[in-house]
Amino acid sequence: MIVVNLDVIMAKRKISAGELAEKIGITPANLSILKNNKAKAIRFSTLEEICKVLNCQPGDILEYLEGEEKR
Repeated sequence: MIVVNLDVIMAKRKISAGELAEKIGITPANLSILKNNKAKAIRFSTLEEICKVLNCQPGDILEYLEGEEKR
């Protein structure tokens, strides 16, 4: 299972969901879906913008957990 740790990075960077959504050009609702591990996919362009704004690497946001199943 792929886990999205976006909320952890956002907290470390002290940025709100609304502010991040605005800066990366997606709706707060879509950011919430991503943040809450409900997304089935993410565009590389969105991931790139997130990394740019949060000054991080994709591996800081996405984590693979072997043997885990999505709930």
